[in-house]
Amino acid sequence: MGTLGEGIKKLGFGLMRLPQKDDGIDVGQVKEMVDLFMDAGFTYFDTAWAYAGSENAIRQALVERYPRESYQLATKNAAWINCKTKEEAYAQFDVSLAQTGAGYFDFYLLHNLGEGRSHYFDDYGMWDWVQEKKKAGLIKHVGFSFHSTPEELEEILNAHPEMEFVQLQINYADWENPAVQSKRCYEVARKHGKPVIIMEPVKGGMLATPPESVEKILKAAEPDSSAASWAVRFAAGLEGVVTVLSGMSSIEQMKDNLSYMKSFTGLTDSQKETLRQAQEELGKISLIPCTSCNYCAKVCPMGIGISGSFTAMNYLTLYRDLGRAKHQEGWLVGGHGLKQANECIKCGKCEEACPQHIQIRETLGKVCDELLK
Repeated sequence: MGTLGEGIKKLGFGLMRLPQKDDGIDVGQVKEMVDLFMDAGFTYFDTAWAYAGSENAIRQALVERYPRESYQLATKNAAWINCKTKEEAYAQFDVSLAQTGAGYFDFYLLHNLGEGRSHYFDDYGMWDWVQEKKKAGLIKHVGFSFHSTPEELEEILNAHPEMEFVQLQINYADWENPAVQSKRCYEVARKHGKPVIIMEPVKGGMLATPPESVEKILKAAEPDSSAASWAVRFAAGLEGVVTVLSGMSSIEQMKDNLSYMKSFTGLTDSQKETLRQAQEELGKISLIPCTSCNYCAKVCPMGIGISGSFTAMNYLTLYRDLGRAKHQEGWLVGGHGLKQANECIKCGKCEEACPQHIQIRETLGKVCDELLK
């Protein structure tokens, strides 16, 4: 990987799901988490212009409290979100610089390429633009995050060999998933010699609390290890990985991740076999593959609580508790000021933005049938 991954340990702090309080992100708790992370020798932080409040929070918790050379900060440009001109897309960079106060970015990503989103970066000339920022010293390394097919990833890397790294969704649940195709995308990136940064290793938290039959397999192998630790270690054990981003939202999650990643050197054959059994068991259960990234919410004209509805549906599938599932839907949707699935106008904008390729309109119909009846 050359110098790109030099000095970076295999656990990165993903800032998409920071702890919350009534008036927004709990910056005080984020400061404690940053301190634990840095004290343990980990230095990679991943935010984005599109993560509401995240760039401001990391300025307060990290940038204003630690020497700039002591950490690596990554952020992203989502040109496909409400940008009608290249100037609007370029302005995201200036906003990110102002919000983080970082002076420069160690890693800068074109955000969530794939399908109908990719053309914005072409139309606005952003491949050349981002190289200009690098030459100006405002970016050290340039890459992109990606949620689509291995064939499209191949096309992008053939067209843009100057990209230094790729950020991919990889976890043991999606490794052979025909919709996500994690393994094949990983193989394409490695074929092109690109280091990989891994996102969604715990699949938006789903693998932290897997179905009981899966958890039994993991606990039988290592009674004292968390389910989340298996997911993060699976991703960290792959070759060519710069770091694995964990979207931690509590001090407890931070402590758990640090406990097993401080000395992580790879998976044993026995651990690999345990994960193979977990994958096999998980494959028997049909869940909505939503990671609560909420890109759909950013484009929904009706303000529907899509991810909350899907979380509740998955709860119903896993635990067959209709009352609790309804309670979850009520809190995650109505409790957050969002509209219910039955107000969907079926415009399809959500499906264009969804990295998981979920048939959202059809699935919201199932929410109506099973949770809102």
